[in-house]
Amino acid sequence: MGKLIEGAVVSEKILNDIQAEVSSINGDRPPCLAVILVGNDPASAIYVARKQKVCGEIGIRSIEHRLPQEATNNEVRAIITQLNQNSDVDGILLQVPLPKQLDESALLQLILPEKDVDGFHPVNIGSLLLGREGYRPCTPAGVIELLRFYDLKTSGKHVVIVGRSNIVGKPQAALFLLNDDFGNATVTVCHSKSADLASLVKQGDVVVAALGKPEFITADMVKPGAVVVDVGINRIEDK
Repeated sequence: MGKLIEGAVVSEKILNDIQAEVSSINGDRPPCLAVILVGNDPASAIYVARKQKVCGEIGIRSIEHRLPQEATNNEVRAIITQLNQNSDVDGILLQVPLPKQLDESALLQLILPEKDVDGFHPVNIGSLLLGREGYRPCTPAGVIELLRFYDLKTSGKHVVIVGRSNIVGKPQAALFLLNDDFGNATVTVCHSKSADLASLVKQGDVVVAALGKPEFITADMVKPGAVVVDVGINRIEDK
């Protein structure tokens, strides 16, 4: 029988640590996170509500800027520029995906790297690839923290990542290549054009499913003893 990796347990510990760190800050204000939500994507609304709830619980001030589905690039750009210039705002989070009429890449690049808490700015992605300090994309960083908590070292192991998105797959591969106990892996990144995907997945000592299709990875695709982390969030009918 396999062992369940419980993300909620890890999350509670990390949040307790952050709360203690925030409470120890000497200054006249708490850290401040600004979140920009455009449109009515249900998953995005859940993410933003959760982030704001957690901020309140651990002592971080949160500000929300909500724009309608038909918002323009100029409208979003104006808010980002305002937040960049606001010295009381420490972090800016532009919730993605954005409505199709918006230039997601250009808007993410407009956020100052030092306020880009999602780690999507090219400067922060470059720092990740070079092994330098900087903000890391949160989902890939979360996978590493899960493995670290359970002491599941990846050094010398074969990690298979299913999905090559800029948000998860690509930065996840970069993290597993860093020179530490939870990096130093041989990394295979699979995607929609990969031939014989099942056999590739079965080679993985660690498998990260990040492709947004529920129940895509099946038991027969995973070798005995492998560690499997599913980072996807999907709505499915309760069987």
